[in-house]
Amino acid sequence: MFTCHTLLVDLLFKALADPTRRSILDELSKHDGQTLFELCQRLLFEHKVESSRQAISQHLDVLEAADLIRVKRQGRYKFHFINTEPLKAIQQRWRGKEAS
Repeated sequence: MFTCHTLLVDLLFKALADPTRRSILDELSKHDGQTLFELCQRLLFEHKVESSRQAISQHLDVLEAADLIRVKRQGRYKFHFINTEPLKAIQQRWRGKEAS
């Protein structure tokens, strides 16, 4: 039986499975609130990721669908912010009972 929680966890694993998306999260954890242009520059220089802006934009869509990033529009710019809250669902999935 699939639940909303199962769907969220599936989206999280899909989002985290790709090394480029993990690099995006790494960059946002270092410098939160970046635009697409800024992310593309940092990915190229810091991680040697040579993806097009369109490809990075698609990665951002996957991360947003998994709620791992939040987007804030300011004028014609979109700023991307990391959201680590959904990672708790993964942590709790296999959380065992602590020995007393």
